Amino acid sequence: PEYEVKDSDILAAFRVTPQPGVPPEEAGAAVAAESSTGTWTTVWTDGLTSLDRYKGRCYNIEPVAGEENQYIAYVAYPLDLFEEGSVTNLFTSIVGNVFGFKALRALRLEDLRIPPSYSKTFQGPPHGIQVERDKLNKYG
Repeated sequence: PEYEVKDSDILAAFRVTPQPGVPPEEAGAAVAAESSTGTWTTVWTDGLTSLDRYKGRCYNIEPVAGEENQYIAYVAYPLDLFEEGSVTNLFTSIVGNVFGFKALRALRLEDLRIPPSYSKTFQGPPHGIQVERDKLNKYG
């Protein structure tokens, strides 16, 4: 089914090379699932929430021009999947476990779009660039 991307979604573009015999659509869907709510283990909390609310969705897949069996899989993640203000949570969720996925020969995160509503949850450094330059004695 078609998924309409929301302004609040975190969007990722993955370069995907599926294993022989794995259709690109299946590879894209597997990346979306494995990097969001997918697991091979039964988790007792599965029945407590609707996974539909949290799952990543591969909303488009395109062949890479000039590259055989390589595709760009576009994945949308709902903001509710991530902890506010945590770069660690964001990246471990999106790229933490998916790169060892057996259905793929190769996988690379090519691009990531973080919506302003999520970016605003990051505190940033406690002081500006000038303080850092003064500490390191590095200017320009």
